[in-house]
Amino acid sequence: MALTKPLAWEDLQLVKAVAQARGMSGAAAELGIDHSTVFRRLGALETALGQPLFERRRSGYTLTATGEEVVGTARRIDQDVMALERRLKGQEILPAGEIRIATADSLLMHLLTPLFARFRKACPDIQLDLVIGNPALNLSRRDADIAIRATDKPPETLVGRKIGQIAWALYGRARDFAEIGPKSDAASLTTHDWVALSDDMAALNVVRSAISTIARNRLVYRANSVLALAEAIEAGIGIGHIPCFIGDVRPGLVRLSDTVPDFTATLWLLTHPDLRHSPRIRALMDFLATELTPLKDLIAGNTADVGLI
Repeated sequence: MALTKPLAWEDLQLVKAVAQARGMSGAAAELGIDHSTVFRRLGALETALGQPLFERRRSGYTLTATGEEVVGTARRIDQDVMALERRLKGQEILPAGEIRIATADSLLMHLLTPLFARFRKACPDIQLDLVIGNPALNLSRRDADIAIRATDKPPETLVGRKIGQIAWALYGRARDFAEIGPKSDAASLTTHDWVALSDDMAALNVVRSAISTIARNRLVYRANSVLALAEAIEAGIGIGHIPCFIGDVRPGLVRLSDTVPDFTATLWLLTHPDLRHSPRIRALMDFLATELTPLKDLIAGNTADVGLI
């Protein structure tokens, strides 16, 4: 639309009043002006816009597509003004809206879901939309608003917070290793079947190590999901390396090694710079950073009474 004069706040309020009253008389009463003034101002506004804002019908005035856009803008401004008034009066304003979060299934199931439940209670007007998968989504294209990832090289285009180090160790099914003592020779583990992550996660040191050190005929099961790998170990398919925050909380698993420094990755909360000051994004980032801090020992593999072999 080509405007011949700038839109004023009074213009938006006029259109909203006519839409709500479905006519000029009701709008005039709402605005405290006479019918002819409403008629004149609406006509001038439609002329300035170069297109009608209403269809005139016997049943009343009905908004056109342009009119809907104008009324939508007026309502949003009304909401912003009311929010400002509440803030100036010292009333708490809870953030609202939708947040799209990209993360991995293992992080979601073993760390994040209980935190999201608590966040929803604290901020009930925020809706969470989870995108599960290992490939990093493009936050610059807004595929997601926040990414919660294990990576040592977060994209330079993103900003975020470093939560802590994710430790990995070797695990097996507990009942398969019940008789093994604390000083057993780790070399004997090479005779067991192994599970590992798939080649499409080969950027991780743990994957490259499995390919180069485990005999081909012993690497019997691979998956592109850390959670699927933990399930396979617990089912007795083989032994394998998984993050300690998964292995140490599963009674059916036993840790078979110390943490492996070369496999360690950093847990990050990431977002796009344009979003970091958004109230809803800031609320969730602050909440998760606070809630994940007490879990740092678990994430770093420092859980007490692990019982290494």
